[in-house]
Amino acid sequence: MIRKILVAAAFLALAPSAFAATCSADIEGSDAMKYNVSNIDISKSCKTFTINLKHTGKMAKNVMGHNVVIAKTDDMKGIDADGMKAGLAADYVKAGDARVVAHSKVVGGGESTSFTVPVDKLGDGYSFFCSFPGHSALMKGTITLVP
Repeated sequence: MIRKILVAAAFLALAPSAFAATCSADIEGSDAMKYNVSNIDISKSCKTFTINLKHTGKMAKNVMGHNVVIAKTDDMKGIDADGMKAGLAADYVKAGDARVVAHSKVVGGGESTSFTVPVDKLGDGYSFFCSFPGHSALMKGTITLVP
């Protein structure tokens, strides 16, 4: 009987770690101009959230590069237009753009990158998208803050 109580107590002690928030997500972008996810759930309990981007294609970044930009959904078009002017050397993100919460560098086929998002800067109505010219029409998704 005592053994059963000790086993049950051990499981209860471990339970919080089993339900701990995952403060990262893996995203893949392909030569077909698609991400493999259309939504990212981010726990409000995370102080920061890491996004790992992998380009699963073969094309070079100057031809079919991908990045991930986090911003308010309403700001996407403006960020995208300004990013085209900024060019590849700036990862298609205008320097100092206050509308951008966070962004990755542009990667080409077979490359990967990671970046960190400050969760306290997010709220309702945020999205992620690729700012490589012409990609945001297909390569975008929503961010959902969850308890």
